[in-house]
Amino acid sequence: MKLVFIYGQAGAGKLTVAKELAALTGIALFHNHLVVDAVAAVFPFGSPAFVRLREQFWLEVFAEAAKGTSLIFTFAPEDTVAGDFPDRVRALVEAAGGQVHFVRLTVPESVQDERINAASRHAFGKLTSLALLRQLRPQFIAAMQAMPEPILSLDAAATPPDAAARMIAAAIAEQDQADVGGTEAGGGE
Repeated sequence: MKLVFIYGQAGAGKLTVAKELAALTGIALFHNHLVVDAVAAVFPFGSPAFVRLREQFWLEVFAEAAKGTSLIFTFAPEDTVAGDFPDRVRALVEAAGGQVHFVRLTVPESVQDERINAASRHAFGKLTSLALLRQLRPQFIAAMQAMPEPILSLDAAATPPDAAARMIAAAIAEQDQADVGGTEAGGGE
Protein backbone atom coordinates (compact mmCIF):
# COMPACT_ATOMS: atom_id res chain seq x y z
CA MET A 1 0.00 0.00 0.00
CA LYS A 2 1.21 3.47 -0.86
CA LEU A 3 -0.05 6.62 0.80
CA VAL A 4 0.78 9.74 -1.19
CA PHE A 5 0.42 12.45 1.45
CA ILE A 6 0.16 15.77 -0.42
CA TYR A 7 0.38 18.73 1.92
CA GLY A 8 0.39 22.48 1.48
CA GLN A 9 -1.26 25.67 2.61
CA ALA A 10 -4.75 26.77 1.60
CA GLY A 11 -4.88 27.60 -2.09
CA ALA A 12 -1.73 25.65 -2.99
CA GLY A 13 -3.63 23.46 -5.44
CA LYS A 14 -3.50 20.19 -3.50
CA LEU A 15 -6.85 18.86 -4.73
CA THR A 16 -6.18 19.93 -8.32
CA VAL A 17 -2.80 18.17 -8.37
CA ALA A 18 -4.21 15.15 -6.51
CA LYS A 19 -6.96 14.73 -9.10
CA GLU A 20 -4.35 14.77 -11.87
CA LEU A 21 -2.22 12.24 -9.97
CA ALA A 22 -5.24 9.98 -9.39
CA ALA A 23 -6.10 10.09 -13.09
CA LEU A 24 -2.48 9.32 -14.03
CA THR A 25 -1.90 6.49 -11.54
CA GLY A 26 -5.33 5.05 -10.78
CA ILE A 27 -4.69 5.56 -7.06
CA ALA A 28 -7.82 6.47 -5.07
CA LEU A 29 -8.11 10.09 -3.93
CA PHE A 30 -9.05 10.76 -0.30
CA HIS A 31 -9.61 14.52 -0.10
CA ASN A 32 -9.35 15.71 3.51
CA HIS A 33 -12.38 17.97 3.18
CA LEU A 34 -14.66 14.97 2.70
CA VAL A 35 -14.12 14.31 6.40
CA VAL A 36 -13.69 17.93 7.50
CA ASP A 37 -17.00 18.96 5.95
CA ALA A 38 -18.90 15.93 7.27
CA VAL A 39 -17.73 16.46 10.84
CA ALA A 40 -18.14 20.27 10.64
CA ALA A 41 -21.79 19.77 9.66
CA VAL A 42 -22.39 18.60 13.23
CA PHE A 43 -19.57 20.04 15.37
CA PRO A 44 -17.94 23.48 15.11
CA PHE A 45 -14.53 23.53 13.42
CA GLY A 46 -11.79 23.23 16.01
CA SER A 47 -14.06 22.08 18.84
CA PRO A 48 -12.83 19.08 20.86
CA ALA A 49 -15.43 16.78 19.29
CA PHE A 50 -14.56 18.01 15.79
CA VAL A 51 -10.82 17.52 16.29
CA ARG A 52 -11.23 14.06 17.81
CA LEU A 53 -13.72 12.75 15.24
CA ARG A 54 -11.86 14.20 12.23
CA GLU A 55 -8.62 12.52 13.26
CA GLN A 56 -10.36 9.28 14.18
CA PHE A 57 -12.05 9.12 10.78
CA TRP A 58 -8.81 9.88 8.90
CA LEU A 59 -6.89 7.24 10.86
CA GLU A 60 -9.61 4.60 10.40
CA VAL A 61 -9.55 5.15 6.63
CA PHE A 62 -5.74 4.85 6.59
CA ALA A 63 -5.83 1.71 8.73
CA GLU A 64 -8.33 0.04 6.43
CA ALA A 65 -6.51 1.17 3.29
CA ALA A 66 -3.20 -0.08 4.71
CA LYS A 67 -4.56 -3.58 4.17
CA GLY A 68 -4.01 -3.11 0.44
CA THR A 69 -5.61 0.02 -1.04
CA SER A 70 -3.26 2.82 -2.05
CA LEU A 71 -4.43 6.37 -1.43
CA ILE A 72 -3.66 9.95 -2.30
CA PHE A 73 -4.44 12.18 0.69
CA THR A 74 -4.63 15.97 0.64
CA PHE A 75 -3.75 17.80 3.84
CA ALA A 76 -3.40 21.40 5.00
CA PRO A 77 -1.23 21.57 8.12
CA GLU A 78 -2.81 23.83 10.75
CA ASP A 79 -3.07 24.21 14.51
CA THR A 80 -6.20 22.11 15.11
CA VAL A 81 -4.36 19.00 13.90
CA ALA A 82 -1.96 17.36 16.36
CA GLY A 83 1.64 18.08 15.42
CA ASP A 84 2.52 14.39 15.48
CA PHE A 85 -0.37 13.38 13.20
CA PRO A 86 1.80 12.85 10.08
CA ASP A 87 4.27 10.72 12.06
CA ARG A 88 1.45 8.61 13.50
CA VAL A 89 0.02 8.15 10.01
CA ARG A 90 3.43 7.01 8.76
CA ALA A 91 3.79 4.58 11.70
CA LEU A 92 0.32 3.13 11.08
CA VAL A 93 0.94 2.59 7.36
CA GLU A 94 4.48 1.26 7.77
CA ALA A 95 3.36 -1.16 10.52
CA ALA A 96 1.04 -2.71 7.92
CA GLY A 97 3.90 -2.98 5.40
CA GLY A 98 2.99 0.12 3.42
CA GLN A 99 4.88 3.26 2.43
CA VAL A 100 4.12 6.94 2.92
CA HIS A 101 5.36 9.43 0.33
CA PHE A 102 5.12 13.01 1.60
CA VAL A 103 4.82 15.67 -1.13
CA ARG A 104 4.91 19.39 -0.33
CA LEU A 105 3.14 21.96 -2.52
CA THR A 106 4.06 25.59 -2.03
CA VAL A 107 2.67 28.75 -3.52
CA PRO A 108 3.82 32.37 -3.22
CA GLU A 109 1.72 34.46 -0.85
CA SER A 110 0.56 36.73 -3.69
CA VAL A 111 -0.79 33.74 -5.64
CA GLN A 112 -2.34 32.26 -2.52
CA ASP A 113 -4.11 35.58 -1.92
CA GLU A 114 -5.48 35.51 -5.49
CA ARG A 115 -6.65 31.88 -5.25
CA ILE A 116 -8.21 31.92 -1.78
CA ASN A 117 -11.68 33.00 -2.91
CA ALA A 118 -11.80 30.97 -6.14
CA ALA A 119 -15.19 29.50 -6.96
CA SER A 120 -13.80 25.94 -6.80
CA ARG A 121 -12.89 26.48 -3.11
CA HIS A 122 -16.55 27.08 -2.26
CA ALA A 123 -17.52 23.52 -3.28
CA PHE A 124 -16.10 22.34 0.04
CA GLY A 125 -15.90 24.12 3.38
CA LYS A 126 -12.49 25.52 2.51
CA LEU A 127 -10.98 28.74 3.78
CA THR A 128 -12.12 31.50 1.41
CA SER A 129 -11.60 34.66 3.47
CA LEU A 130 -8.52 36.66 2.51
CA ALA A 131 -8.60 38.50 5.85
CA LEU A 132 -8.69 35.22 7.81
CA LEU A 133 -5.94 33.75 5.63
CA ARG A 134 -3.71 36.72 6.37
CA GLN A 135 -4.49 36.48 10.09
CA LEU A 136 -3.71 32.74 10.21
CA ARG A 137 -0.77 32.72 7.78
CA PRO A 138 1.96 32.75 10.49
CA GLN A 139 0.35 29.68 12.11
CA PHE A 140 0.08 27.94 8.73
CA ILE A 141 3.75 28.65 7.96
CA ALA A 142 4.82 27.21 11.32
CA ALA A 143 2.67 24.10 10.78
CA MET A 144 4.20 23.60 7.31
CA GLN A 145 7.72 23.84 8.76
CA ALA A 146 6.89 21.07 11.26
CA MET A 147 5.88 18.59 8.54
CA PRO A 148 8.05 15.58 7.65
CA GLU A 149 10.62 15.99 4.90
CA PRO A 150 8.96 15.39 1.52
CA ILE A 151 10.23 13.25 -1.33
CA LEU A 152 9.37 16.21 -3.55
CA SER A 153 8.56 19.88 -3.03
CA LEU A 154 6.87 21.78 -5.85
CA ASP A 155 5.91 25.40 -6.41
CA ALA A 156 2.34 24.82 -7.54
CA ALA A 157 2.13 28.28 -9.08
CA ALA A 158 5.07 27.54 -11.39
CA THR A 159 4.20 23.90 -12.16
CA PRO A 160 1.03 23.01 -14.08
CA PRO A 161 -1.06 20.35 -12.29
CA ASP A 162 -0.52 17.68 -14.96
CA ALA A 163 3.25 18.24 -14.87
CA ALA A 164 3.19 18.17 -11.05
CA ALA A 165 1.36 14.83 -11.15
CA ARG A 166 3.97 13.36 -13.53
CA MET A 167 6.79 14.66 -11.31
CA ILE A 168 5.19 13.15 -8.20
CA ALA A 169 4.68 9.79 -9.92
CA ALA A 170 8.33 9.84 -11.05
CA ALA A 171 9.57 10.72 -7.54
CA ILE A 172 7.56 7.84 -6.06
CA ALA A 173 8.91 5.43 -8.67
CA GLU A 174 12.44 6.66 -7.97
CA GLN A 175 12.01 6.20 -4.21
CA ASP A 176 10.49 2.73 -4.75
CA GLN A 177 13.46 1.81 -6.95
CA ALA A 178 15.91 3.08 -4.32
CA ASP A 179 14.07 1.08 -1.65
CA VAL A 180 14.28 -2.09 -3.76
CA GLY A 181 17.97 -1.43 -4.44
CA GLY A 182 18.62 -0.88 -0.74
CA THR A 183 16.88 -4.12 0.14
CA GLU A 184 18.80 -6.07 -2.51
CA ALA A 185 22.07 -4.54 -1.32
CA GLY A 186 21.40 -5.69 2.22
CA GLY A 187 19.97 -2.36 3.39
CA GLY A 188 16.56 -3.84 4.25
CA GLU A 189 15.15 -6.84 5.94
